[in-house]
Amino acid sequence: MKNFGPAILLVILFIGSAHSQSIKSSLNPTFDSKVDSILRLMTLDEKVGQMNQYNGFWEVTGPVPQEGDAAVKYAQLRKGLVGSMLNVTGVENVRAVQKIAVEDTRLGIPLIIGYDVVHGYKTISPIPLAEAASWDLEAIRKSAEVAAEEAAAAGINWTFAPMVDISRDARWGRVMEGAGEDPFLGSRIAYARVKGFQGDDLKAVNTIAATAKHFAGYGFSESGRDYNSVDVGTSTLYNDILPPFEAALEADVKTFMNSFNLLNGIPATGSSFLQREILKEKWGFKGFMVSDWGSIGEMIPHGFAKDGMQAAELAANAGSDMDMESRLYVEHLTALVQSGKVKESVIDDAVRRILTVKYELGLFDDPYKYCDEDREKTVTGRQDFQDAVLDMAKKSVVLLKNEKQLLPLRKSGMKIALIGQLAGDKDSPLGSWRALGEPNSAVSVLEGMNAFPGNSLEYVEGVKFTEGTPGFAFETKINTTDRSGFEAAKNAARNADVVVMVLGEHGFQSGEGRSRTELGLPGLQQELLEEVYKVNPNIVLVLMNGRPLIIDWAVEKIPGILVGWHLGTQSGNALAQVLYGDYNPSGKLPMSFPKNVGQIPVYYNYKATGRPTNPGSDLVFWSHYMDSPNEPMYPFGYGLSYASFDYSNLKLSSDGFAKDGSITVSIDLKNTGSVTGKETVQLYIRDLFASVVRPVRELKDFQQVELKAGESKTLSFQITEKSIGFYNNDGKWIVEHGDFKVFVGGSSQASLEKDFKFLEK
Repeated sequence: MKNFGPAILLVILFIGSAHSQSIKSSLNPTFDSKVDSILRLMTLDEKVGQMNQYNGFWEVTGPVPQEGDAAVKYAQLRKGLVGSMLNVTGVENVRAVQKIAVEDTRLGIPLIIGYDVVHGYKTISPIPLAEAASWDLEAIRKSAEVAAEEAAAAGINWTFAPMVDISRDARWGRVMEGAGEDPFLGSRIAYARVKGFQGDDLKAVNTIAATAKHFAGYGFSESGRDYNSVDVGTSTLYNDILPPFEAALEADVKTFMNSFNLLNGIPATGSSFLQREILKEKWGFKGFMVSDWGSIGEMIPHGFAKDGMQAAELAANAGSDMDMESRLYVEHLTALVQSGKVKESVIDDAVRRILTVKYELGLFDDPYKYCDEDREKTVTGRQDFQDAVLDMAKKSVVLLKNEKQLLPLRKSGMKIALIGQLAGDKDSPLGSWRALGEPNSAVSVLEGMNAFPGNSLEYVEGVKFTEGTPGFAFETKINTTDRSGFEAAKNAARNADVVVMVLGEHGFQSGEGRSRTELGLPGLQQELLEEVYKVNPNIVLVLMNGRPLIIDWAVEKIPGILVGWHLGTQSGNALAQVLYGDYNPSGKLPMSFPKNVGQIPVYYNYKATGRPTNPGSDLVFWSHYMDSPNEPMYPFGYGLSYASFDYSNLKLSSDGFAKDGSITVSIDLKNTGSVTGKETVQLYIRDLFASVVRPVRELKDFQQVELKAGESKTLSFQITEKSIGFYNNDGKWIVEHGDFKVFVGGSSQASLEKDFKFLEK
């Protein structure tokens, strides 16, 4: 008991008298009994305090604030009116705030400490969209595991990740934070990330509680503009938006976060339909719902609540359990309960959920369990973490084009010109939402390529990307006038055997609040690319990006194109090893790359229109553009390898199955290249006729297989009722009898297909 102050001892003694046991010496009492015991001790104000989350508001190892907002928050913390804090990092700081909560408050209830550990804490993995391009669920789980262990060693016990929003709109900056456009792949990745963060034992000191966000619909913001309204039908809601959240729940995610957007006219934060009817009642979620930053208060400018008191009332009654930085619960909930507008049972339910997660984290057993200075020193930046994020980064790279086998580069005897400010940038590769990743700590492409000393390498920036150093708010101006570096770039290219150009977005040009209407190469980069091409067309374009980009000119002209994303701490090493062939690229696109912005939203699993094909070249009345093809530049699931793969001999074990049955699908895959390669084999299904129109094809399974040159393998998949069912417009899961097609191949444009039926008996 030595870790607890006198206040928490009151709680333990109460539980001992009520249940003949203490928290620490109990014979497996349920969390419910322990939580109920504490609830009976709590005043209404203290209950409301558990629903209040504050951002770190003062230098916790410095003087106590004496005036202003920080002083008010500090006083509330000492009174037990704060249940959680975010953005307090490092063992010394976390211990300081936890000490106040545990030793200075009446009941000594520990804080849960949250942080945006999205793709790493200090050792930074690729951005989540890049990780999704790996389609490697084990590597993705391991990435989250590394982030959790490093964050936990620094005092954090709760992350606001993973973001599981499905999005079809590359204009939306937060696509970098998710898994792309497909609900099946997104669901598998959501499950893997939750398991990585939470592990098998949430009480272990190397795991942290995860958050499935944003519930729900945020990725469908109109026009790709962040925080904008969402207006979708129930078919899209149940079949595309919600499945990854269900998968996170299956992985036992401990918290959900609601979203900033309206969904069909109701702010998600105030939606009882989402939070109570679906999440807590239908799905049986036992954890708690936290608002996004200030989203309870934002219901006022939405026009849904007239003032802060009504916003607090609407949010609490709708099922938002914890208020992140709106300050409205701690200001108004007590009065709302006293007036009868919010029942105390609503408060009790929210507090019970919050306290249960704290119990599951082991914070009542030891509130300082995450506050070990020695562990923080030995865990942070460990070599095995570096190895893991390097592995993840290599698996995330996507090869889009490789004419005349330009790649991989030879390791000796070549003159290589490396061009682009991003090639020497050590900060941009960290991407957005880089937690406490040190600025300029990434391995640059220049450094990575210098690790291969057999060639002559000349580096020139070519053009300044920005005027000034970008920060989190990306307030610096993109350079659109200074071409002074063009000639040096052209001279280097003119004398080179191969030109490697690293172009794209700065790491802070994607992420929250970074919506864009133009998705080409920012600034003068496109002009630089075209000028260099004039003197040496033997170019490998390495994109550094947080979203799909418009690269139509490059696809037409440039022989080699790699999607290099923002790959984190080991970015340059990963890209150099791919460029030189030490690693054979195996990534597949998790989002379609459009030909132009006018196509957006563009995605593979669209629904057919009544006029889906051109009936004749002399007619215009069919679903198309007059100035662009319908198809994207590169479809979902696309990605090349230095090897080549042949698909053949698609077979079904039968041409139909009935209830509780299945069909085995087999395919022969052969590596027809000269090097070992890994392929992601994808299975898609189309329901030809249904009571609710289904997409032209949907991903239903995939397998990754590595084959040596010349090696063949037969792969098998199972089609079951789960493969062909869907949600109707009332949210009910149904499986209908009828006709289907199955497709197998290396992308969503898989051409091998067979027909089958789901039989009535």
